[in-house]
Amino acid sequence: MKVSKTAATAARRLFGLSHTDGRLDNNKLRTVFTRLAEDRPREYRAILAALHRLVRLDVEKRKVTVESAVELDPTTRQRVFNDLARKYGNDLDVQYLVNPVLLGGLRIRVGDDVFDGSVQGRLDRLAKAF
Repeated sequence: MKVSKTAATAARRLFGLSHTDGRLDNNKLRTVFTRLAEDRPREYRAILAALHRLVRLDVEKRKVTVESAVELDPTTRQRVFNDLARKYGNDLDVQYLVNPVLLGGLRIRVGDDVFDGSVQGRLDRLAKAF
């Protein structure tokens, strides 16, 4: 759906109002969606589509995937989470995966950011250098 500038602006404004202390507030967001559905302002479908996209992108920024070659012990998991929480906030959805292809180290994906400290990643970068 093509979203006009006015609908996109309205969606960004409503998205900003749906935050508390810099974090998305589900109750405020639910109220915004309910009011839009009830009031049906001009271009409300485009506003809903743009608002849905902004919420989806915000949720994706909070998803974290930590890959390692072996199962991480609880102390290491907590240390990784604490370091990520310091940078990205405490409301992260962390998933730990075992990927033997990495050979060692960690590959961490937070939204669009990827931190590859794995042995396989280093070997791949070395191979590309030659």
